[in-house]
Amino acid sequence: MKILHISGAKGWGGNEQQMVYLFPELQQKGVENSVFGVSDSVLQAECARLEIPFIVAKKHKLNLAVNYRYLKEVVLKIKPDLIHLHTSDSLTVFTISDILFGLKTKAVFSKKGMGTSSSFLSKIKYNYSGLNSIICVSKSVQRDLGAILSSKNKLKTTVIHDCVSLTIQKELPTFSIREKFSIPAEIKLVGNIGNHAKAKDLTTFIETVSVILNQFDRKDILFVQIGEFSKLTPDLMELIKTKKVEKNILFLNKIEKASSVVPQFDVFLMTSEREGGPTSVLEAMLMGVPVVSTQVGVVPEVIKPGENGLFAPVKEANLLATHVIEMLDNELLHQKCSQNARELIQKEFNSNVIANQTKTLYEQLIQS
Repeated sequence: MKILHISGAKGWGGNEQQMVYLFPELQQKGVENSVFGVSDSVLQAECARLEIPFIVAKKHKLNLAVNYRYLKEVVLKIKPDLIHLHTSDSLTVFTISDILFGLKTKAVFSKKGMGTSSSFLSKIKYNYSGLNSIICVSKSVQRDLGAILSSKNKLKTTVIHDCVSLTIQKELPTFSIREKFSIPAEIKLVGNIGNHAKAKDLTTFIETVSVILNQFDRKDILFVQIGEFSKLTPDLMELIKTKKVEKNILFLNKIEKASSVVPQFDVFLMTSEREGGPTSVLEAMLMGVPVVSTQVGVVPEVIKPGENGLFAPVKEANLLATHVIEMLDNELLHQKCSQNARELIQKEFNSNVIANQTKTLYEQLIQS
């Protein structure tokens, strides 16, 4: 079985991490993977490491007219049984190329998250008749996407969750947070991983920190945020100063293998306002770090409050703060959530299980 994966990603995020988690598992199950993407991307480097053939799009960008015809040439050369589209621009390129040149190859699109609104062009490509299936990473994505899909394309959606590779449990940390910043053993660490994007709502993260420090008067906690800085970062830094929490919060920018430092956290705190997954929550759960999160993406499907984590509505900084304190101070709750979360991810969300579900969908589409 030959699968041509298409992605226009240049940087690194949950979508790309999922591909890297799944490729080795799919290869072991007899799936031959190739990737069509942009040059000098992190994905290209990861494909080289995994020995996955990588076809470089022309002119360093995927969604260009020159690549519509080029995709036809790539399909003729590779002869894939199925095309798997991983980014919005890959769906655009596929749709236009198929209309202009007739790719004559079935396609599945992975939808990882929903924005606050969808453009007219987005609605057209999501409802394109040449799209054979849409993988939604969570039930919430399936529900939200369904609102803009035709009745016919709504039937094409299926939920296959994100996964975590069990191998990350063996990864050595890139550095010790406590050693690097001289943090005493009695100080608790609450961590967050997410790039500085609007959907991650790091404003609420800072608001939650403020509540914990200034209302609960808990100066024994240090908050660590790891993620790529952006144009939003200066405003976030200013908010930290305004809230007078700069002594108890660290913004570390992006780091290599960020998941490797997650076991150093006492609690993982996610405050996103929109998510598909996210992978970071699954990784924290696998590593036995109790999660306190907003009720977004896959969170309501994986977290049973009080059993393997805690969650709160979006932007509810006061409730998130209460949950963090409860998770830190209640040792029995902390231990129960740690153990139950790890067992759930190992059993139902590991990369082998999700690769099996993905391969089964591939086979159904190819044979239909």
